[in-house]
Amino acid sequence: MGEQVLRRAFAEAGLGEAVTVSSAGTGDWHVGQGAHPPARRILADAGYPTAHAARQVTRAMVNASDLVLAADRGHLRALRDVATDPSRVHLVRSFDPDADHDEVPDPYGHPDEQYREVLAMLRAAAPGVVNEVRSRIG
Repeated sequence: MGEQVLRRAFAEAGLGEAVTVSSAGTGDWHVGQGAHPPARRILADAGYPTAHAARQVTRAMVNASDLVLAADRGHLRALRDVATDPSRVHLVRSFDPDADHDEVPDPYGHPDEQYREVLAMLRAAAPGVVNEVRSRIG
């Protein structure tokens, strides 16, 4: 969901050609699978693309990225552990100045409402992520 939200946010900010957005999980249990049906449903209802194939993050992916975003503190630790420069790894919600907590909960196995809440959290963080990237690329 985050990948689709950020792709749109960068495109709307005129940075779609300058920024590459991708996603990967810290574990291998869903590699090759599409997004979970509720995630696809909520994304489609909001007008986002739903095409996705899960992959596992690698050390090379993390270290080739200028900014790496994590959904929760567990992911943050795992990503910082493999990063050459851990300061490039942040919680995505840290870019939302109005966030009441710093983690995006995993909605897997929960009702659609939780997926809608996650989408709202990601959308709220997106402007801050765009501003951060804009400041880095000038």
